[in-house]
Amino acid sequence: MRSDKAPTMADIARMTGVSPMTVSRAFKPGSLINKETRDAILKAADELGYVFDATASNLRSQKTDFIAVTIPSLNNANFADTVGGLSETLSTRGFQILLGYTNYDVTEEERLVEQLLRRKPQAIVVTGGKHTPRARRLLENANVPVIETWDIPADPIGHYVGFSNAAAVRGMVDHFVAVGYRRIAFIGGDASRDTRGGDRRLGFIAALTAHGLDATRLIDAGPPPISMREGANAMARLLAEYPDTEAVICVSDLSAFGALTECQRGAIAVPQRMAIGGFGDYEIAGVSVPALTTINADARRIGELTGRMILDLIDGTHDVADVILTPRLILRDSSL
Repeated sequence: MRSDKAPTMADIARMTGVSPMTVSRAFKPGSLINKETRDAILKAADELGYVFDATASNLRSQKTDFIAVTIPSLNNANFADTVGGLSETLSTRGFQILLGYTNYDVTEEERLVEQLLRRKPQAIVVTGGKHTPRARRLLENANVPVIETWDIPADPIGHYVGFSNAAAVRGMVDHFVAVGYRRIAFIGGDASRDTRGGDRRLGFIAALTAHGLDATRLIDAGPPPISMREGANAMARLLAEYPDTEAVICVSDLSAFGALTECQRGAIAVPQRMAIGGFGDYEIAGVSVPALTTINADARRIGELTGRMILDLIDGTHDVADVILTPRLILRDSSL
């Protein structure tokens, strides 16, 4: 039968024959309570359905047990993998993640950063290295570790774990040119919102320009995140505007899959008539027919390395170094 009164520490203390203070200590990692007493207290708490109120404890200690994180998309497999790797690493020390969703909007990121910092996290992780001036000030004055991910910031706020999105796409362009493609296009989104996608576009332009090739075949698929449908629509526009295009590089694997299906719909052979490259190495890239050439940024490792960095910074470890990763070009059947 459901009770109208939640169980308290006093209830557990009476049930186990110890003081409420001893009960409180039993819920804190590292407290000097013998195992037999702790086990009895936790068993009683479980039987009563008691949930430890960390809020009151945090108010007294001025410390919380969570790390704040902002990501631009909830349904992006790469960001999900990063959060998974981060969460698993932090959980080894009892930290939990408080997640904020920005929807690729730096103004929304600013609002979330302020809200998250009000809750006194032990550290804050943000995606990307470009923020509004106010968000940057908030982060600079947060007095907790700040880690920027998925980018190499021009002016880091604290530390970062990332890679050059532009260099990653330059590597794909260099490969496409080396195997003989010359008329190459790019499908991307609104660069003012997806700054990492914007950097991929800049990398594409820089690489083609360096090879002395036309870098103007640029198709804007709309606001991020770019879906498979939007990728298909963008491919249809590309074929209409630049029918002699030999290859296309897409801002993500989802848009690349959409481009692939549009080619199949129009009986355009891939890769014989049109080569396609994506970004992210999503599961769909490996199971599509043909499988998609793509770039693997090692999303889970970004999360794991960020988690280790946070733990080192909280522990006061000296000489914590920023991490620059090198994404891998994955060659599959959608390109020669």
